[in-house]
Amino acid sequence: MVSPFLFFPDERLSLAELTAACLDGHLVALGEGFIPADAVETPWMRARSLLPLLGSRWAATRGSAAWVHGATAHEPACHHLQRVSPTRLRTLSGSRAEYHDVRMPSADVEVVAGVHVSTRPRTLADLARSGADGDEELAREWARREPDVASAAREWLSRHPRFPHARRAAGVLGPDQDEVTRYTS
Repeated sequence: MVSPFLFFPDERLSLAELTAACLDGHLVALGEGFIPADAVETPWMRARSLLPLLGSRWAATRGSAAWVHGATAHEPACHHLQRVSPTRLRTLSGSRAEYHDVRMPSADVEVVAGVHVSTRPRTLADLARSGADGDEELAREWARREPDVASAAREWLSRHPRFPHARRAAGVLGPDQDEVTRYTS
């Protein structure tokens, strides 16, 4: 489905025409596309804007998924993608995306606007485990702002204790509030 508010190069207009519209103040860049300058960014539009990058074989993860879910207002300069396809894929190198060829389980993926995105708990857990610049801060802020997502992320980590850096993630996400109440009461 073509969105009336999301434009991709050579779909209806050329890249030159879209860029000129940006210079005129009519459009702004969003993901791999462009939207009207006065359009409201929604999770649907953010996800759909990544369709040319993700296709049907990759899922947005870490900061890219956090951006789609609305946990951060800033689109990452480099998108993190993880394979959802059952077969190994040849990755394209580039500065726009970092590809992770380990297959993401279907339980950790949801479809938003026709593209695969890691679920909110998995995304938060991955950010907390990451150790990359800015990911830990984003994870702490998101966990503070949305305690339900933080609780689901801690639960995800408890079901996957052998994932790398699970202890670091548990420290970033903090203790479960029920545990704090139990020990302080």
